Amino acid sequence: MSAKRLLIISIMSILLMALPACAESSGKLDIVSTTSVLWDPVAQIGGDKVNVIYISNPAICPHMQSDVIQNNLQLNKDFISKADMFVANNGSIDKEYVMPYVADFMKSNGFGEVKWYTLKDPSMTWNKPENAKKLAAEVKGWLAEKDPDNAAYYEENYNEYVKKIDAAEPTEQEKGLLGQQNVIVMLWQQDAVQNWLGINVVNIFAPEFAMNGTKTPAKLVDDIKANPDKYKDVKFIIENMQSGELAKGVEEALKDEGINVKRVVFTNYPRSVEGVESIPDLLKYNKDLILENAAEPTNTVTPTQTPVGMIAVIAGMLIGTVLVLYRSRNN
Repeated sequence: MSAKRLLIISIMSILLMALPACAESSGKLDIVSTTSVLWDPVAQIGGDKVNVIYISNPAICPHMQSDVIQNNLQLNKDFISKADMFVANNGSIDKEYVMPYVADFMKSNGFGEVKWYTLKDPSMTWNKPENAKKLAAEVKGWLAEKDPDNAAYYEENYNEYVKKIDAAEPTEQEKGLLGQQNVIVMLWQQDAVQNWLGINVVNIFAPEFAMNGTKTPAKLVDDIKANPDKYKDVKFIIENMQSGELAKGVEEALKDEGINVKRVVFTNYPRSVEGVESIPDLLKYNKDLILENAAEPTNTVTPTQTPVGMIAVIAGMLIGTVLVLYRSRNN
């Protein structure tokens, strides 16, 4: 990553987190989240009973931003030192690249040890509604456990949050269009693309460290060159924002074979894209990236419209009928 981009990300992180860091405790639970993934349901379910911040920048993977994370810890020192709760996914990224920094920060400053609230399944994803609701249910449980007096309040907010998640589900019409798309997708987005959106996955790609290096973009390019017919109907390449741009070469290889493909970038974190403030926003954003760029079937005619070609046919038939009648009358 360039020094310029890292500087921009650091400044963005400071601006995003400065306000909650300056908030004074007013009987609310002060909560620190490793990422914006848990920050969102904590904020929405906790409502006005919580103050919550996140440590890593949502636009890039935590393993690429150690300086950003440490700067954010210093920036939010007063808030973190008195926090009531620390929440984390506890997956490999959290466990290796965020949680240790938080724990070391607390220990080195004499603030004590961190007691983490973590997901039962560290590998849980949240980029499809089914899993997003499971994640929200765990967050609700944490809040009710920490603050049982407001359990009913958290339950009410949870129910409203679930409705927002459900609103991202594709309509029947959208499912029909999504089901016509053939794609190549980054591994971290495969489950949501295939099993939630119902899109046909022709192949996947992944970083070198995943799947023993068998699904790297370079190996995918080799397969495209060797088997171009396998990919002739591919319409989209789906990247994962937090993994960086891996598939530019894949896009070029397909276009070299005359395959008109579009590369789109799904996101896995709230607040990584303008207008994506929550997990429900994230679900809708990813879905709409395909829907907004997918070609409508060419043989579909809206009931309220009459095709121009049909008008011409009807007009021709009417003219022909008039001519026949005219000639019959004059014979």
